[in-house]
Amino acid sequence: MNEKLCNVALAVPLRTTFTYKVPERLAAEIQPGSRVVVPFRKKSLVGVVTEWAAQGPPDTKLREVQKCLDVIPALTKNLLDLGQWISSYYLAPIGEVYRAMLPPLMELRAQQIVRITELGRSANASLLGAIEAKPALLKKLESANDGVPLQTALRSGVALGDLLKLQRRGLVEILQQIQTRKRRAQRIIAWRSTGTDAPVATEKEARLRDMLLLQRGALPLTQLLKLGSVSRALVERLLREGKLEAWEETLGPAEDPFDVGYTPPAHTLNSEQDRAFGAVRARFELGEFGVQLLHGVTGSGKTEIYMRAVQDTLARGKTAIVLVPEIALTLWMGRQCRAWFGARFEGVAVLHSALSDVERAREWWRVRNGEARVIVGTRSAIFAPAEKLGLVIVDEEQESSYKQEETPRYHGRDVAIVRAKLENALALLGSATPSLETYHHARSGKYELLTLTQRVAERSLPAVEILDLREDFKQTHQTSPISSRLREALQECLNFQTQALVLINRRGYSWSVICRSCGATVQCANCSISMTHHKNRNRLECHYCGSAQSIPKNCPKCDSKYVYFFGEGSEQLEERLRKEFPEARIARLDRDTARTKRQFQETLGAFADGALDILVGTQMLAKGHDFQRVTLVGVISADSSLHLPDFRAAERTFQLLTQVAGRAGRGDLPGRVLIQTYYPEHYAIQDAVRQDYSAFFERELHFRRMMAYPPFTALANIIVRDTSLENAIRYSRQLSEYFSPHDVKGLRILGPAAAPLAKLKREHRFQFLLKSPKRSLLAKILGGAMAYLDLKEIPETAVLVDMDPLSLM
Repeated sequence: MNEKLCNVALAVPLRTTFTYKVPERLAAEIQPGSRVVVPFRKKSLVGVVTEWAAQGPPDTKLREVQKCLDVIPALTKNLLDLGQWISSYYLAPIGEVYRAMLPPLMELRAQQIVRITELGRSANASLLGAIEAKPALLKKLESANDGVPLQTALRSGVALGDLLKLQRRGLVEILQQIQTRKRRAQRIIAWRSTGTDAPVATEKEARLRDMLLLQRGALPLTQLLKLGSVSRALVERLLREGKLEAWEETLGPAEDPFDVGYTPPAHTLNSEQDRAFGAVRARFELGEFGVQLLHGVTGSGKTEIYMRAVQDTLARGKTAIVLVPEIALTLWMGRQCRAWFGARFEGVAVLHSALSDVERAREWWRVRNGEARVIVGTRSAIFAPAEKLGLVIVDEEQESSYKQEETPRYHGRDVAIVRAKLENALALLGSATPSLETYHHARSGKYELLTLTQRVAERSLPAVEILDLREDFKQTHQTSPISSRLREALQECLNFQTQALVLINRRGYSWSVICRSCGATVQCANCSISMTHHKNRNRLECHYCGSAQSIPKNCPKCDSKYVYFFGEGSEQLEERLRKEFPEARIARLDRDTARTKRQFQETLGAFADGALDILVGTQMLAKGHDFQRVTLVGVISADSSLHLPDFRAAERTFQLLTQVAGRAGRGDLPGRVLIQTYYPEHYAIQDAVRQDYSAFFERELHFRRMMAYPPFTALANIIVRDTSLENAIRYSRQLSEYFSPHDVKGLRILGPAAAPLAKLKREHRFQFLLKSPKRSLLAKILGGAMAYLDLKEIPETAVLVDMDPLSLM
């Protein structure tokens, strides 16, 4: 009897699969895409079966698969093929690719259940074969709407092979079910109805009564404290006095408290929207793969087209994935989708890294079991195991957050396009400021271009004004991050009771700590970067490796006491605004203040509800949010990103300024934008002021063509790293020996040179940059380089290959 063999991908930094024997007891369970437990060296690992193997490596004693974790393969065939493409294109170990695609291993606590289908209930009993011979089991299946555990069915004497046959005939289904943990509870506060006429002693009590009775109704305690600006002690006193009442409500795993009562506003499509949506539907009618770019100015109603496209997809019996660049936007987009589709179809799943492992696993298996047909999430949601995929939407496709900065270093937008091709689906990319590569493809006809040039409801774009900080300094002789003109505009907002957003793209209190005597800065011990001052935490932090240290009283280099905090961050800006406008309600939104999903929800919800006047934040404020009462957007240090050693610096500056400007004037009130800069002449700033994407595209495209940068060449960034400087230099020289003969026509090799961040997380880093107009040639050379690493016994972990890099740091 021939042994059955399978190849298994393991999450180890090796670009190969491993062959194992399949024991007879597991032969019926294991399929390509199943997760299995296998022995590897002296431990057991979880891997993915990629394919059946005809034979193993010669002169090797094969070991056996120990356990199969899935009766139904976790990864579909198309996801297996997608993983192979990612591994090949991005030169990533196949096992690490599949690890990124799979749910957290927390769901190993799950159980598999067997459930009889509607077809099975209505079928002739004899069709149920093996189950019919087990009347007790048949009775359980017919009476249990949620099914019975698979192990219970097997213990009754039914063979797994028989159950799988019945599943293939559609008579039963085998599902993966996550064990439900006890849900968290939240305390709900309401004004007692019998106490409506009770006298209120203070202004705060009156404000609470109006909020709970007239404005919002009952609220969770945490939200009430935030919106009402009252203390917990006051609430507890009013509860004791009988004016308030409270009760506990369970809180679901992915619940958004601001979903309650939310109804998306009804819109009639204008002529441009109708034309764009007609093109999307026409692509659906063709029933074939395609890529469309929806290029619309900020506030032009792209989300309305997304929702209608998803609605059309669901009506055709297919599923849809909606990708957004930031976790904060999943809350808003998820709310839109739940309001549109949650009740009418089979539900919406939300996938992102801020969910707990249990929540992510639960949502992932809801998709795999077909219980959710709309998936909203950040870049990793592109791996959701949806079947019959008909539409993939990539909102704000230009965002760098779609690029994974650790292995596998894939780009979510490009992977979305490849997945759409594998699924014969439509990829719909949307942006007000598309990346140059995407817009170039659309202009050349590779993608279909759909354009929205006007805001909805004939609203005008905000008026944009440049504030030259050089001139402001001449007049005021002050170096405050808030110019006199911006200060006046903020006061006007407060006077008219409208809202303002203030963007500063640096978190922390000060950029760095510098000595006025010797000029030295306090550097991170692990990275070649200055430490950032965080005043609230009273410490210095490295934003790259996360290390922290106390604030020095004297210079670590010369012992001078003249230590100076240089530069302004979002924390300092918030403090200054509170001093300038003590009567204003001000909050800050960045990674320091919003580390959890709920903190995002509370801050954004409070601002949307009008409980805040000014919101200070980093670039997470610039994209996608729709605040109706924002009439002013202020941008601090608009040119800070222009000085980075990166060919995309101008593009990023233009995109950020255009996007943040689009947050103003989205309601009935007109908006304006004030941009502070020391470099007002730069074309990226000038074109952003005019919101003229076409002009910027032409100028930037000319620069890219002259310097041989994307979209005219393919790029690969190679980082050689090691904790030992000697090893990093030796590996770089060895790799240079391989590259040198290939530095000919059609391929340009720059390096090795010290990377801009020469030390990161205790590792010394050297850099190669490869350019070629032919992507296939670049892939061939890099594939040879990986084989050369094995020949020279250079550890694979010592070399990072980043195809299509978005950052050269």
